[in-house]
Amino acid sequence: MLSILVAIFLWSSLPIVIRLSGVPVHELIFFSCVISSAIMGSAFIPKRFRVGIPKGKALASLLVLGPISLVNSFSFFYAYKNTSVANAVLTHYTAPVLVAFLAPVFLKERLTAKILLAVAAASAGLWIMLGISVGQFIEFIVAGDRNTGGILAGLLSGFAYAVLVILCRIFAQSFHPLLMTFSQNIVIALLLLPFVEIHQGLLSALWAFIVMGVVHSTIAPVLYFRGMKQVTANRAAILGYLEPVCAILLGFAFLGEGIDYRTIIGGVMILFSGYLTVKDYGDRERC
Repeated sequence: MLSILVAIFLWSSLPIVIRLSGVPVHELIFFSCVISSAIMGSAFIPKRFRVGIPKGKALASLLVLGPISLVNSFSFFYAYKNTSVANAVLTHYTAPVLVAFLAPVFLKERLTAKILLAVAAASAGLWIMLGISVGQFIEFIVAGDRNTGGILAGLLSGFAYAVLVILCRIFAQSFHPLLMTFSQNIVIALLLLPFVEIHQGLLSALWAFIVMGVVHSTIAPVLYFRGMKQVTANRAAILGYLEPVCAILLGFAFLGEGIDYRTIIGGVMILFSGYLTVKDYGDRERC
């Protein structure tokens, strides 16, 4: 559980790096994945790691993490660009709700009352925090303009996020976190390679590539994959609600962004859902 919480906190700092870097998102993702792949590649030099690399269908199934992760990231960023931040975040974080109903089907996880309460509290908290009404959200969908495209992209990112959580839970039982991280990043880098050009502006963003490569593309996913070995998909998805809360707090601390009463109320509700999730996990560990 702690590994996942630390990973979520690290990922929540990503908007600050993106904002300060001043380069396109696809370049940030590409070069951070290249740096991470170089770091992770050195980990497979020892024989004990090379022996654990799967072959055939097992390896092919693991490689699917890369494309789904890329769909998740790009559809989320597209939503940010074409609709409001509130719409983008709300649609993206439909993922925990989807996981709550997909996990019992694909992972045979129990859907407990505490899990449902945690999902409801976190979802309500997110609505309050972002300050958008149900009526406004429906109006954006009916409008049929750029907002609609952004909302649909947000829903796609939420679906991809849910699929990622399910797959991570499955793969974490069989594959080493280092191998999962390496395979995901190397596939993403290869998919983005045709769209990246070398130019002078990249040098000024070198610090961002290194930070993202080490922190967000290596340390955070390794911790997350390691945590997924013990934590159920439902709990991991609900804990994901803490990411926007941490991002807002970091934005306040480092970028001077304001925090109003809706942010405080919604944030407290999301933190309450995290408490329910951690408490439920602790109770089951003692049983």
